[in-house]
Amino acid sequence: MAKLADRVSNVSPSLTLAITAKAKKMKIGGIDVVSFGAGEPDFDTPQHIKTSAINAIKEGFTKYTPASGMPELKTAISGKLKRDNMLEYPSSSILISCGAKHSLYNIFQALCQNGDEVIIPSPYWLSYPEMVRLSGAKPVFLKTEEKDSFKIKKDALKKALSKNTKAIIINSPSNPTGAVYEKNELQEIADIAVSKNIFVISDEIYEHLIYDDKDHVSIAALGGDVKKNTLLVNGVSKSFSMTGWRIGYLAADDGELLEAINKIQSHSTSNPSSISQKAALEAINGDQASVTEMRDEFESRRDYIQERIQKIKGLSAIKPSGAFYLFCNIEKLKLDSVLLANKMLDEIKVAVIPGKPFGSDNHIRLSFASGIDEIKKGMDRIEEWVAAKRL
Repeated sequence: MAKLADRVSNVSPSLTLAITAKAKKMKIGGIDVVSFGAGEPDFDTPQHIKTSAINAIKEGFTKYTPASGMPELKTAISGKLKRDNMLEYPSSSILISCGAKHSLYNIFQALCQNGDEVIIPSPYWLSYPEMVRLSGAKPVFLKTEEKDSFKIKKDALKKALSKNTKAIIINSPSNPTGAVYEKNELQEIADIAVSKNIFVISDEIYEHLIYDDKDHVSIAALGGDVKKNTLLVNGVSKSFSMTGWRIGYLAADDGELLEAINKIQSHSTSNPSSISQKAALEAINGDQASVTEMRDEFESRRDYIQERIQKIKGLSAIKPSGAFYLFCNIEKLKLDSVLLANKMLDEIKVAVIPGKPFGSDNHIRLSFASGIDEIKKGMDRIEEWVAAKRL
């Protein structure tokens, strides 16, 4: 039996895989399972984007592109960042990868090494700490509070810093909490990052899924000093319902870092799919009506599921300002999140995601990326189940 590399032994297996696999098996077996586990929009990719990909195939655009992505797509992303985020990034400052997750992985591989520390606000997207560990660096968890809408407070951030701090991750809108940072909140983080000369890794993949007429603010747009320290990550997966197309990108002022990432990518995956890049070009430059329609529908679902949760004794949740997740507090049920998730699946055929792998065992994550009828059915089952506990 082969001896595995030490870096692999430091990576934790996903606690959600067993539940997800079990739910899928039950569905295949004909059991009526309601799933709140989806990490992707339930909408189809818009037709004009699919047509662009089909045309690319017909026209023979099926060969290699430059490892860092095709120039036309970089130019489109540069234009998008200026149009939507008031950011000036030339196409030479942009690198396209096989999804935003790939961009993040490449950043950690190029930026971090043994002894470095990366601050991760908790709750967090479960892949952040594992990617940090694979780079040899140490994840440092900065606990946020529900009363603060799960957002970083500057005093807590200052306490988390050390001489080994290399970067901090900002995810706005957030998976799993739906938290969205305001400009003044980002400014406090930016001031600290600049004063301590640490990188800000800004994951903005849910950028267009923000509710209540709030605006998305990129921390890189707060001034030249913080922009120099920011690594902006985004993609087309969530905003355009293109999760399977695998196109993400990063933008950075640091040319040396971009060149390092380009080297890593050229010797690992090489270029992202040429066909997917053509589709992404159409997504960014084409009609944006589908983005607005999807956001409006998600907002309606959010309002419904939030109202239902608040009426169930023993459950509570702050209203998410973005993304498509509700991070539901289960502390009063006196069950850890993994056990609760398994009980819900076994007893009422409802699949939820435990909060433990996201950094909070007192919560479960409910995705509202499914039709409203399915959400209603699932909430009815949860309400009846919790009521039977006679809290």
